[in-house]
Amino acid sequence: MKAILFIGHGSKDREGNDQVRQFIEAMRKNWDDSILVQTCFLEFEKPTVNQGIDVCIEKGADHIVVIPIMLLQAGHSKIHIPAAIDEAKKKYPEVQFTYGRPIGVHEETFEILKTRLIEIEENLENPGPDTAVLLLGRGGSDPDANSDLYKIARLLWEKTNYPILEPAFMGVTNPLVNEGIERCIKLGAKKVIILPYFLFTGILIKRLEEMMVLFQQQYPDVEFKLGGYFGYHPKLQTILVERVEEAFQGEVKMNCDTCQYRLDAMEHVHHHHHHDHDHEHHGHDHHHHDHELEGQKAGERR
Repeated sequence: MKAILFIGHGSKDREGNDQVRQFIEAMRKNWDDSILVQTCFLEFEKPTVNQGIDVCIEKGADHIVVIPIMLLQAGHSKIHIPAAIDEAKKKYPEVQFTYGRPIGVHEETFEILKTRLIEIEENLENPGPDTAVLLLGRGGSDPDANSDLYKIARLLWEKTNYPILEPAFMGVTNPLVNEGIERCIKLGAKKVIILPYFLFTGILIKRLEEMMVLFQQQYPDVEFKLGGYFGYHPKLQTILVERVEEAFQGEVKMNCDTCQYRLDAMEHVHHHHHHDHDHEHHGHDHHHHDHELEGQKAGERR
């Protein structure tokens, strides 16, 4: 039996975890009933990745396609999930595992972002000359993932007519959201649209919603709007179905199983996830945690 194991990040916010489950359940119709579809989480919620694999095998799976529901390729998709798969391969040598790609820089994500702008009554063809979009990512310690957000911001600028479109991050790395807003205003923005590059709700999205009130108080002469996160957008289904199909067909373009850098990195990265963290990145030096704390403190001050 073939199985698809979707991996959500996991959140301390129950609503966010429920949204992941509901989204995967809605996708179930894309595959024949003979294919098992399961959901698991990296942290803060169960089943864990290892538990998800166990469930698939207990239900009769002999080929498991593992699909990370993650926007960018960072430590989780490069190291932590492959490490869990490595453990499962030793435990179940008779089972075939295929690891699919995260969402990455995908054309359909721009359609999702444009939809979220239209929903807040933005005119993409003729936006105001003093309107700025701040594309807001989670932020992490992986330079590759952070640079991808910059690439996505540039591509979104190319696909819209906004004069100002800047990237920023909620934590861990700079520029943080308040720095991004200040930059937009210095560039002449009288209206700032914060567009979250997030899949589902969670602690950070709800924190951002609270911060919007503070931003408006801090900059009373500037109009602020908050766009929606990806959520149940049909284009997100399209992307994940594509990731599943390329995995089943053996066309995955990123293969962590043969990556010598990952194998070397495993000597230095503690990949087991504990449920006492408030963010998604582990095993990094204190420099990054200091940035995260600074970002949180800055958010509390605002």
